[in-house]
Amino acid sequence: MNILIIPEDFRNDQYILKPLFSRLFRSIGKPHVTVDVCRDPLLGGVGEALKRERIAEVVEKHEGMTDIFILCVDRDGNTNRRQRLDHIEGEFGDTRIFLASNAWEEIETWVLAGLDLPRGWRWSEVRAEIQVKEIYFEPLAAQRNLSDAPGGGRKFLGEEASRRIGAIRQKCREDFDALARRLEDAI
Repeated sequence: MNILIIPEDFRNDQYILKPLFSRLFRSIGKPHVTVDVCRDPLLGGVGEALKRERIAEVVEKHEGMTDIFILCVDRDGNTNRRQRLDHIEGEFGDTRIFLASNAWEEIETWVLAGLDLPRGWRWSEVRAEIQVKEIYFEPLAAQRNLSDAPGGGRKFLGEEASRRIGAIRQKCREDFDALARRLEDAI
């Protein structure tokens, strides 16, 4: 089974999405899937990732080689984002498995859910923050001397967090776990 994760911008997101989804599929009894992150075309941001013509470009390029398409974007405080994703799913999910999800608020939140947080950080505050990347993720990467590592520390931290996929599902029920349950139903 071939899975294509479509991020809003693969340059950093790939380091989070590939290990998390690879581990997620193993945890739901599908250890032999191939998880790829779409690099061509580069969407370059959430605005482009939500455009019908850009998604059509990705689907056309990867159709026939992909069993499940998963669009992953940040919510960025936009409470209407889920409605837009539902619309995109309706357009592209008619003849294929096409699921869309937004992280609450940024995909870096999923990584933080799988890590031991520094003393004094409260998960409820992390989860409520819209600017998770700037307020929590980047300072954590800096504390761990990973700012200059691939993806600004996302590669190392994404791999580390993926080992605790159960914690991510538990702490991110509205987004990551909801998507995981939809994937379980789809396969």
